[in-house]
Amino acid sequence: MKLFSAFLATYLWFSTLPANAATPGDPADLKCEHLVSPIGIDAKHPRFTWRIADDRPGARQTAYQLYVAEDSSALDNGWTSSKTNTADNLAIYQGQPLKPFTKYYWKVEVWDKDGKKHSAGSSFETGMMEMGNWKGTWISDVNDVDVKPAGLFRKVFQAGKKIRSARAYIAVGGLYELYINGDKVGNHRLDPMYTRFDRRNLYVTYDVTAHLQQGNNAIGVMLGNGWYNHQSTAVWYFHKAPWRARPTFCLDLRVTYEDGSVETITSGRDWKTSLGPVIFNSIYTAEHYDARKEQPGWNTISFNDGKWKNAIPRAAPSTNIVAQAMHPVENVQAIPAKSMRKFSDSVYVFDLGRNISGVSQLTVKGDSGTVIRLVHAEQLYKNGRADLSNIDVHYRPTDDKDPFQTDIFILSGKGEETFMPKFNYKGFQYVEVNSSQPVQLKKESLTGYFMHSNVPPVGKISSSNPVIDKIWAATNNAYLSNLFGYPTDCPQREKNGWTGDGQIAVETGLYSFDGITVYEKWLADHRDEQQPNGVLPSIIPTGGWGYEWGNGPDWTSTIAIIPWNIYLFYGDTSLLAACYDNIKRYVNHIDDLYPSGLTTWGLGDWVPVKSKSPVEFTSTAYYFTDATILAKTAKLLGKSDDYTKYTALAEKIKKAFNDKYLDAQTGMYSKGLQTELSVALFWGLVPEDMKSKTAAHLAKRVEQDNFHLDVGLLGTKAILNALSENGYPDIAYRVASQEDFPSWGWWIVNGATTLYENWDINATRDISRNHIMFGEIGAWLYKGLGGIYPDERQPGFKNVVLRPHFVPGLNHFEAEHNGPQGKIITSWKRKGNKIAYTITIPANSTATVHFDKPNAYLKGKQAGQEVQVAAGTHVFEVR
Repeated sequence: MKLFSAFLATYLWFSTLPANAATPGDPADLKCEHLVSPIGIDAKHPRFTWRIADDRPGARQTAYQLYVAEDSSALDNGWTSSKTNTADNLAIYQGQPLKPFTKYYWKVEVWDKDGKKHSAGSSFETGMMEMGNWKGTWISDVNDVDVKPAGLFRKVFQAGKKIRSARAYIAVGGLYELYINGDKVGNHRLDPMYTRFDRRNLYVTYDVTAHLQQGNNAIGVMLGNGWYNHQSTAVWYFHKAPWRARPTFCLDLRVTYEDGSVETITSGRDWKTSLGPVIFNSIYTAEHYDARKEQPGWNTISFNDGKWKNAIPRAAPSTNIVAQAMHPVENVQAIPAKSMRKFSDSVYVFDLGRNISGVSQLTVKGDSGTVIRLVHAEQLYKNGRADLSNIDVHYRPTDDKDPFQTDIFILSGKGEETFMPKFNYKGFQYVEVNSSQPVQLKKESLTGYFMHSNVPPVGKISSSNPVIDKIWAATNNAYLSNLFGYPTDCPQREKNGWTGDGQIAVETGLYSFDGITVYEKWLADHRDEQQPNGVLPSIIPTGGWGYEWGNGPDWTSTIAIIPWNIYLFYGDTSLLAACYDNIKRYVNHIDDLYPSGLTTWGLGDWVPVKSKSPVEFTSTAYYFTDATILAKTAKLLGKSDDYTKYTALAEKIKKAFNDKYLDAQTGMYSKGLQTELSVALFWGLVPEDMKSKTAAHLAKRVEQDNFHLDVGLLGTKAILNALSENGYPDIAYRVASQEDFPSWGWWIVNGATTLYENWDINATRDISRNHIMFGEIGAWLYKGLGGIYPDERQPGFKNVVLRPHFVPGLNHFEAEHNGPQGKIITSWKRKGNKIAYTITIPANSTATVHFDKPNAYLKGKQAGQEVQVAAGTHVFEVR
């Protein structure tokens, strides 16, 4: 009955509002803090966003007004913004302080181009809001960090009255699974997301109303190690992290009864604890599970916990516990095994047919005590067995009890059994199953699960070149495989938040996925990790490694580049404002160390094909970019003195760079390598009157290299863009579409379903088969062929900049990006000697279309090389 009442209240609220897109001009895609109807948020001034669902030509919003209240039937009595005569579709709450644990309803009214009013509503729910609102105690068991089995915790409580609603708030040092009355709560994996645990912890909120019953209820918590208690040993010393301790948690279960009273069930020393069947778990290597140690019903009311011990109170890992307001990690896609090869009754190899991040699930029947080993690999030896030699290079095991990427499952012997790890993920395509006794498996016995932060897709590419389409798909697979609450480099041998990989791939991510919540969380990690002097580590989060190596501006420019891109794509200055002082401290530190304007701090063009550019060249380019972003941000935020100061600094860096590396007569940079020429062009260091000369040198250099790449990580970010944005899109496409070494296509024709770490697929090192660091091509397809760019003067795609390139060798290309205003589509197709170019611009947006030549016609009239169009669909003929 309580579920029906809750449903009815929600239904009546939403039924009073117009359905999304029911009438042209209605608000749609309503979000709070960039999430749909979030619960448990801590933002004191939450952000509200929407778009206008209106496909009429020239559709736009002319004004909006926002309403926020606790009572859905009396929104006028809450906070009401003034009617704002603007097309803005991002607004910030400025009312009375929000209460904790409170559901708020909000409505936006918009006026369309004809002055007609439309409205739609949604809701959000606050969480703790303040640290002092926690009632529970942090608890753990009596074991130390070296104890291997995962802890189980349980408590039975009585709900004496009819329940209206219930929320569980749980913060954990480590990982967890939460159960109520025997059922797992939610579909998240690997919660909470990894942070610098001694500086910031995340808590997660669940609506658990449907899990509870009047009368007795049982809560169960299973704790995993994650990065908090890293028991595996590798080169980054996470096993010596300063926060390391036995996993711990704090839980408040807040129950609201039908009579309005509230009861909070909390974690404390009255909870009971025992060790469970997960006998070892490592986020880095694998998980071991002994089904003989299962305690059936341990998380139900009927279980006898008389032999369990009492939990012990523990200090909180940090004094900063905040809501996890982001898209969670989930088992996003089930992938059945494509094939299985049987070597014997105790050795089988399964092939998923593609490389993924995630876990495998095995169903098997065997005798009690049978030991099953599941070895996860990206490649096979010639004999068909699993080969880990390309991904275990940084692992430093102290014994043979923690094999790399190898789950161990010990059978109970009680019929058919299923195993899937709870506190680990891997990077793999193949799973070799070894058993200590014969077992009978079939292809259907094993399923892979592609796990990642479940960020909504917002982009799409299709073309007449299947290899280009496969490159785009592989790039997305690599990007998602490296998104676990923070961007990583690879999902197997490292799982590290390498800043260089992150800044390279940010545009690729944002064109294809709604990733703002993950990036906002990761930049909070940056702020946690920054030294007082401004220095950032090369991997974030870190247990301390990375402050001494790999962290020059070519890598840790993430602190500026990512917030700037979030601003461009979303039109939201929040992240720039939050990171402003951090960017400033970082730039000031480089200025102190390198007063000349040239810096040698950095790794340089990592894993190049053959030619290596000077570190000073590439790092100074990034230093210039940071100073430029800082100056622009100062202007946005009204900091005029800083704007003047850092504009001058950027000019100083640019002058020093060009004085040393530019031949002012010829436009040549340094030795004229691909990376040198493209980095100078892409990052805006080339003087305006020199761009054509420098671009011509780059085109010639690429031709000399037989239209193939000769770049590393930093050059990869720049080269395609530098060519297509400076008059040579045809050459950029030739490079992008190559199918022999070295190229992205070379990987594809050799079977890649993700991107690799090395151009040479037969390299002896740096050969992870699921890396994102060469992933800029994913963004370039939207830019260099589709021509979609955000407009810095009207960010968030309020005005779309379109610079399509109709390159030879491609007969059709289409790109879509669903931005804050709605879906942008750019599509071109050859028809004999002409090209039909069709664009769709969403409501509340405009577009500036640039053509390479003045040969475009709109409605039979010559359009010129630059055309401004309103929302709607426009068809050009390019003759």
